Order: sequence, then structure tokens, then C-alpha cells
Amino acid sequence: MKLRGNAMHGDPVIDSTVLEKAQLLMHELIGLIHSRFRITALEVQLAGKSLVFIIIAGVMVGVLLSVAWLGLMAATVLKFIENGIMTSYALLLAVALNFLLMLILFLVIRGKSHYLQFSATRRSFQPLPIKHRNK
Repeated sequence: MKLRGNAMHGDPVIDSTVLEKAQLLMHELIGLIHSRFRITALEVQLAGKSLVFIIIAGVMVGVLLSVAWLGLMAATVLKFIENGIMTSYALLLAVALNFLLMLILFLVIRGKSHYLQFSATRRSFQPLPIKHRNK
């Protein structure tokens, strides 16, 4: 940094080019920050649109799977009827099969749900007992 004046008496004057460079640097820094925020905003907007598309596609897949499942159940009921089982019993058997599958999936979901509690992470945030802190 260039100093003008008498530095021994405590009145240094900063060179005006240093001030200009600092102002230019500050202006560029503000421009960079603005660019970063703009890029982030555009990426968030794109991510939001993609998420909406993914959700809509997921709902459509769910509807198509439901229709396919109903078709499979109808074919099963028709096969039961062809093999001599009364229509009402065939329908009840299809409903029972649906309930059995639902129960199995419910138990699987219930068994896996404890992993959603982040138990190890929550334990790591707990303060250590006093007897362990002093060791």
C-alpha cells in the first residue's frame, strides 16, 4: 500500500488508486454474489418443476398399477368361476387375498418404520452423562 504524507506524524493519506481498486473489487464481489443467488434461484425453480413432474408421474403410475391389480383380481375371480367355484365365493376369496397382502405389507412397513426415527443420530445429540465427561 502506498502512503503519501508524513507517516511519522500519523497522517498517512491512502493513494486514490487503492480506493478505486477497492471499490471496483467491492462492485465485482456484489456482482458475483448476485450471480450466485440468481443461479441458485434458477436451479431451485427447475428443481421445483421437476419435483412436480415426478409427483404427477408417480400418481399416474399408482393409478395404472391399481387398474392392473384390479384386472389381475378379475382374471383370478373368472378363473375360480371356470373351475366350478361359486361367484360369491370367488369374489370373497379375491377380497381375502387382497386383505392378506395388505396385512403383509402393513407388517413390513411397521417393521421398517423404526428406521425413520434416526435413533442413533438422536442419541449422538444427547449430552454425555457426568461420569463420562470427566474421563
